[in-house]
Amino acid sequence: MTSSATSNTLKSLPLEQILTSLSAKQPTPGGGASAALTAAIGAATAQMSAAYTSRKKDKESGAHEKAQALLSHSLPIHSFLRAADEDVAAYSDLQRCWKESDTMGEEEKRRIEERALRIPTELVEECHRSIVDIQEFLPHCNENITSDAKVGVHQLAGAARAAFQTVLVNRPKREERVRLGKLLKEIGKVEEEILGLERDDGDENADSDK
Repeated sequence: MTSSATSNTLKSLPLEQILTSLSAKQPTPGGGASAALTAAIGAATAQMSAAYTSRKKDKESGAHEKAQALLSHSLPIHSFLRAADEDVAAYSDLQRCWKESDTMGEEEKRRIEERALRIPTELVEECHRSIVDIQEFLPHCNENITSDAKVGVHQLAGAARAAFQTVLVNRPKREERVRLGKLLKEIGKVEEEILGLERDDGDENADSDK
């Protein structure tokens, strides 16, 4: 990371500086931090749709209450931003682990490796939870802004898949790969549903039967 970025957390930097750091020939920030930042953007985009579900009729129907629940508890924007900084620190520790492999104790090595795996794993899980919460909120969302909630879902889905790539780099156990893979498949089904792809496939099959 550049010297100016080293002394600041990613969340405190201007977007242009973050992108410059990401695109530079340097080890951090990398894919894991990028995934976490993408998740934060997706959560914020979906949160906007909840903020707009505040009309009189939303309050009368109970939709506003569901929107407030989403705003208060379900979209961990700050947690995603924190994960970006944690990923940078974790990868820096991993590099130190490789360089000091002959002198570093086994317990410290294990702790560093477990942390490097835990951060992207939790990111996949958190993205999945957020997507499920947004999906449940969608029927109650201000109908004029549901597309933004859906954009948030797609951004969180991309972040989850990106985080899974970081998980794979850290050599998880097979059962953990399978478990996280199932979460990604569930996310994929949500995306298909909100894009209308399942409906389009059904229409296409019906036309082919004629």
